[in-house]
Amino acid sequence: MPEAFTLIAGPCVIESEEHVHFLAREIRRIAGGFIFKASFDKANRSSVSSYRGPGLTEGLRILAGLRQEGFRVLTDIHDASQAEPAAEAVGRTPDPRLSLPPDRPAHRRRPHRQNRQHKKGQFVSPQDIGNAAEKVASTGNNQIWLTERGSSFGYNNLVVDMRSLVIMKKFGYPVIFDATHSVQLPGASGNASGGQPEFIEPLSRAAVAVGVDGLFVEVHENPAKALSDGANALRLNLLGPLLEKLRRIREAAL
Repeated sequence: MPEAFTLIAGPCVIESEEHVHFLAREIRRIAGGFIFKASFDKANRSSVSSYRGPGLTEGLRILAGLRQEGFRVLTDIHDASQAEPAAEAVGRTPDPRLSLPPDRPAHRRRPHRQNRQHKKGQFVSPQDIGNAAEKVASTGNNQIWLTERGSSFGYNNLVVDMRSLVIMKKFGYPVIFDATHSVQLPGASGNASGGQPEFIEPLSRAAVAVGVDGLFVEVHENPAKALSDGANALRLNLLGPLLEKLRRIREAAL
């Protein structure tokens, strides 16, 4: 993809140190420059018995090791108290699970240069995400990404309104399309979420044609064996062909 386009990719959750390094190297081989993303603790799993990850201390150690190898790294947090150690480990302010960020003091502890990715809640209108961006910008940090990941549509279903991408771009910040969570079917498998990965490519093509600044995609070499969100993950060997199609679309749309 062109330099101006940001690719964020990785597994949903850290499964092991070996697996993290394997996927990071494979994605780099396929895509070149990218940002590796994985969670150290999936506190929002559907079932209490689902795998959550290695936890804060071990997970950040693994991600810090990846950063030492030269990879750019992003992770997510569920509580403001996790922001400081996570940012120290990955060198980038992590993205909160809420559409509105924590109170200002949590942000002021980090340097202004750090990126902050905000996922638009699947219950929030694209117009309202501007309030979240303003709250972060008020701390002096303007390196903000706004992420579209679909909107709730009845039970266990999401839809992507491409108008949202255009609306969010008007706030002046880069817009990232979350291609895999947008095809998730929340809670549709009883104690786990389902997914429709066959729609990852067509939705990504549409988002790039609309003019998004980047793509977030969860990838796994064997989604059926993934410990989290395998039902909506992109199979690793499909990443290269997808990126090539998106490159051609973006060049034609520019």
